[in-house]
Amino acid sequence: MAKSKKRRRKMGSIDYGVFYAVIVLLAIGIVMVYSASSYYAMFHDGNDSTAYLKKQLAASVLGMIAMFFFMSFDYHKIKKYTVPLMVVTIPLLLVVRLFPAINGAQRWIPLGPFGTFQPSELAKYVVVFFLAMSISAKGDGIKEFGTGIVPYIGISGFYAGLVLMQKNLSIAALIMIVTFIVLFSAGGRLKHLFLYVAPVLVSAALVFALGEEYRRDRMLNFLNPWEDAADKGYQLIQSFYALGAGGITGLGLGQSRQKTLYMPEPHNDFIFSIIGEELGLIGCVVIIALFLILIWRGVKVSMEARDTYGTLLALGITSVIAVQAIINIAVVTGSMPVTGVPLPFISYGGTSLAITMAAMGILLNISRQKESGIENILLEK
Repeated sequence: MAKSKKRRRKMGSIDYGVFYAVIVLLAIGIVMVYSASSYYAMFHDGNDSTAYLKKQLAASVLGMIAMFFFMSFDYHKIKKYTVPLMVVTIPLLLVVRLFPAINGAQRWIPLGPFGTFQPSELAKYVVVFFLAMSISAKGDGIKEFGTGIVPYIGISGFYAGLVLMQKNLSIAALIMIVTFIVLFSAGGRLKHLFLYVAPVLVSAALVFALGEEYRRDRMLNFLNPWEDAADKGYQLIQSFYALGAGGITGLGLGQSRQKTLYMPEPHNDFIFSIIGEELGLIGCVVIIALFLILIWRGVKVSMEARDTYGTLLALGITSVIAVQAIINIAVVTGSMPVTGVPLPFISYGGTSLAITMAAMGILLNISRQKESGIENILLEK
């Protein structure tokens, strides 16, 4: 008890850059989920235009509670729960196959009146917890390929494989990209990572992307969506129409035309295009700027963490947000093939929002325990 009180006294203030960026993104997300979903909900949820807003608000409240809890929860204690979480996540990723597919994919566990739970959203952070805990204990051992790199690629690959079984290549790829970033930042040798690991990961991504017919169609159609504008290229083309119609200042909040049953489920992965239509280029730039601030402050938190574990944990959490935001915006703007990655804090989705907010609480707790002077704990490469 005395030790716990002593540790609490050592905690300083949170990183307000992270905190305010998260709060503003969350507020924008709530408003835009309502704006993007209201028309769609009228036709799919019993004439209730606020159906998705109510669910997103509930997830936001849960997420805020989780964020404030973990903000005061010493992040070192997460080590004790990491292995149990890893074990629990495996059956959760498998049990989804017992439930009916939604839009051709089995990724969700029905929770009755509470909606659904998506285990892959938990898996991506569980992998980060494991990497931070294990690599910080390994120390210079990370410089060895056989014992320092291969085991982490193997374990992350195992979880990515379970996610891939759900026809969720995007989150599987996210897990492996974040693993690569953490290994690089922790001091993995450049030769091992770029000559051995990177080619294998890129090759695997291409094999899986081109191995399934629907993925192959997405990949090839991305090059020229107008070739099949009524089917495979439809969603991307509607996104282009939305972004183009918005211009510099947008049509005005709530004035989107593409959300009126032209854009499939506009409140989900393509919500950024509705933002572009209603708020214009200015609105898009504001969103991107908020993510850049969050990423910058997250990296700063990782560099000022009191130990290597905190450094890698903060870096891993920040990397998940950064990679996910980059992929989502790239897809919506036609810069890469269409894939299902939600925009953090903004896209509709209770599981994603609640778990991401909890992760932000952990990041804020790390910021509370930083050293008095900036200390870069990253190992020499």
